[in-house]
Amino acid sequence: MADTADDPSLSVLPAGFRTVPYVYARHPQAVTAGDLSAGANCQLYAYTFLAHHGLHVPPLRSSELWADVAATVRVTEPAPLDLVLFDGGPRPDRTPGYAAHVGVHLGPDRVLHLCREVGRPAIWSLAEFAARPRYARLLGVKRCRTVTEHNRIPRS
Repeated sequence: MADTADDPSLSVLPAGFRTVPYVYARHPQAVTAGDLSAGANCQLYAYTFLAHHGLHVPPLRSSELWADVAATVRVTEPAPLDLVLFDGGPRPDRTPGYAAHVGVHLGPDRVLHLCREVGRPAIWSLAEFAARPRYARLLGVKRCRTVTEHNRIPRS
């Protein structure tokens, strides 16, 4: 499992994205866009990674991201640099997307994310998410409307 910052699979990441600590309070609406210096939550980390690749996501929390139609669009099949949202399944007391975990699809069965459980960036398979109750459901996939084939990570 790719659960540690020492995981060799993280070597494919730009240096500034390999050891960012998880900090819940550092979300897109609380800090300057792209500032990972003191840590990040999953959304800030994912949006900053996308910005590094020339893609822009407004400072949305997960439920706002799920509802957004201006900057992103829902897609059924993930491609590199799409945002993937996970949660623990439907709950009657929550709207879809509320408190969803956000990661970045890197390629076949690889999702880059930052979570409290690991504390540092990790690349997991979909099975690794499904094995954890908090992330058991793949809620859906969002693609930046500014995506072009020119700025996608090459498929391996």
